[in-house]
Amino acid sequence: MNKLSIATFLAVVATLLLVACAPANYDQPITTGSYQAVTGRDLRIVTGQTLYVPAYSEVLLGGRDLTHELVVTLAVHNTELDAPIIIQSVRYYDTDGQLVRDYVPEPIEVSPLATTGFLVEAQDTIGGWGSNFIVEWVAEEPVSEPIVEAVMVSRSGTHGISLISLGRVISQTIPEESDE
Repeated sequence: MNKLSIATFLAVVATLLLVACAPANYDQPITTGSYQAVTGRDLRIVTGQTLYVPAYSEVLLGGRDLTHELVVTLAVHNTELDAPIIIQSVRYYDTDGQLVRDYVPEPIEVSPLATTGFLVEAQDTIGGWGSNFIVEWVAEEPVSEPIVEAVMVSRSGTHGISLISLGRVISQTIPEESDE
């Protein structure tokens, strides 16, 4: 190889290394699944809940400085057969209770029996071992409660870790009884 080829090769390798080592952009929330934005209409909310969902973006392995990173997927399953639900907010908080990320800037509608998800990547450990989600959902007619859970997984070599954490209701809007 001549000197020009070696210099070109080294420049390409250096560029690839710099790109590969660039910090990830965790400011862009990752969502997946079936949903559509709710815009341009007044909502007539009759029921809903606020849920607390524990999530672990890392787990402690015997000491404060020894942790294992996990991928967190928050899944919202609409269990209703005939009606959509509306997710008004999904907020992710760190171990100290500080807001890290707001996944839903405007309400989204999840169709009957559809699921939508929100992802915290394994390298995104800003939430820490005591992170959590606050999920607010509503509906315009009485519906079955959705199933909201965090699924945490990791794999290293031949070993794997998986956890599931269910959402717990911390407040509720109950449909009013009709006198008709």
